[in-house]
Amino acid sequence: MAKKQAGGTPATDALNRAGVAHTLHPYEHHDGERHFGDEATAALGLDPERVFKTLVADVGGSLAVAVVPVARQLDLKALATALGAKKAVMADPAAAQRSSGYVLGGISPLGQRTALPTVVDASAQSFPTVYVSAGRRGLQVELAPADLVAVTRAVVAPVSR
Repeated sequence: MAKKQAGGTPATDALNRAGVAHTLHPYEHHDGERHFGDEATAALGLDPERVFKTLVADVGGSLAVAVVPVARQLDLKALATALGAKKAVMADPAAAQRSSGYVLGGISPLGQRTALPTVVDASAQSFPTVYVSAGRRGLQVELAPADLVAVTRAVVAPVSR
């Protein structure tokens, strides 16, 4: 996997600054589509266990990021446990957009406006590379799970079901 040119997003800029090898995968996003992960998976012909969505949650009164496979759901209780809190709920979409600097469907765990505690689902370690949003709808980035964890300073824990 060769290092690619900047894709023009804070996510790709963060990867380039960190010297992380990655590959960009653009695809056509259709206006009105709201199942963003499913759209990316279908458009790129990928295994939905290998494509990860970025979700923002309120964990113990503070925002946090969970990165889980498109094929699965976030286990909020497991997320709270992974971050040492008692409870987690999904964040208000407007708060997620403000904090991350990205629009819904394009929220990347990389290069967020405000660095948040991040948990990457343990299933990511099953693959040589995984796909996450590159910071805009219609653009995924492929990278090694260890690099995703390093750049986001994430905790790895089983947080999907």
